[in-house]
Amino acid sequence: TDEESETEAKVDGETASDSESRAEAAPLSASTDDTPEVLNRALSNLSSRWKNWWVRGILTLAMIAFFFIIIYLGPMVLMIIVMCVQIKCFHEIITIGYNVYHSYDLPWFRTLSWYFLLCVNYFFYGETVTDYFFTLVQREEPLRILSKYHRFISFTLYLIGFCMFVLSLVKKHYRLQFYMFGWTHVTLLIVVTQSHLVIHNLFEGMIWFIVPISCVICNDIMAYMFGFFFGRTPLIKLSPKKTWEGFIGGFFATVVFGLLLSYVMSGYRCFVCPVEYNNDTNSFTVDCEPSDLFRLQEYNIPEVIQSVIGLTTVWMYPFQIHSIALSTFASLIGPFGGFFASGFKRAFKIKDFANTIPGHGGIMDRFDCQYLMATFVNVYIASFIRGPNPSKLIQQFLTLRPDQQLHIFNTLRSHLADKGMLTVATEDE
Repeated sequence: TDEESETEAKVDGETASDSESRAEAAPLSASTDDTPEVLNRALSNLSSRWKNWWVRGILTLAMIAFFFIIIYLGPMVLMIIVMCVQIKCFHEIITIGYNVYHSYDLPWFRTLSWYFLLCVNYFFYGETVTDYFFTLVQREEPLRILSKYHRFISFTLYLIGFCMFVLSLVKKHYRLQFYMFGWTHVTLLIVVTQSHLVIHNLFEGMIWFIVPISCVICNDIMAYMFGFFFGRTPLIKLSPKKTWEGFIGGFFATVVFGLLLSYVMSGYRCFVCPVEYNNDTNSFTVDCEPSDLFRLQEYNIPEVIQSVIGLTTVWMYPFQIHSIALSTFASLIGPFGGFFASGFKRAFKIKDFANTIPGHGGIMDRFDCQYLMATFVNVYIASFIRGPNPSKLIQQFLTLRPDQQLHIFNTLRSHLADKGMLTVATEDE
């Protein structure tokens, strides 16, 4: 009966209301003023509103400068930074869960959380290595074996963690342990999966990495600026400081910024060419013949706009048109990643995920919108940009048995002969 089930639930584990009340009874540590002492002294005469403005502004410029430095250092450093950011974001979210239920002394919680992070990263990065470093993997016997059985190994590692979790279950804390099991997996879904998509975007060309991230940064800055100076109308209750003026101003500023940045970057091969691994030099290369997406083309201007600007045509890169979609998403949908994070923080009565960056909070506070943006860019590329990759097809072809290769060769030769292409090629020779 329901009464018996309720009684059993109270014996075997705490009820949901008990869990919630106990969680509320263990509040998280309040945020402290982590502003560097140098800035505190320099800005001591300002009001708290303007002091916060200057602290955020100075550290924002510092982060932008750091962003330029890691771009200059190349794709390998970028991938390492993405990995470090992912680990720090995971740590911040898991720490919140651990602090909420710290008094319960749940066995193996943090150990299992980090183990699952290791397993998921092994799976995703193993897939990436197999996909983008195919010839290197085939050249080394140990890597070839690991690549061949990669998914089986990944699944085995996850099963070990799953069994460890089951063995760690304590009769008194069943429900809470399953709460935290779900907490860990949702965190992995949000952080690890989407950071993996960031790296995939990077391999498509650094422009697909830099422009979306820059658009989110620009929108964050301009929305703050417009809201700070002109904000009057509250936008959403989850973030009381967000205003409609900041939201709209940030949108228009980001679209213009995206068009200008795309125009500048589209002229450089180092930004538009896919990042590929060169087996001869054992290094990454970004040299190619730019696709039509990154070649100037002439476009007709709508008649309504012609009368305003006095021009009938304009020269621009096709990528700039795509940048409008990217900047629009960064401005209109991206902020909802921040609203989601605000709701999460309000649920646990904390101001920031951590105190890593003075005036900005934790790393997750800065990347809550970036992860949502990374997913959109990956889906956008797969839906509207990416076509069949000849190099990957050849790589897969070379792994087949000789009889399978011969069958494909004969089929392809017959297909080209039927189209008349093979005969033309032979005559040219």
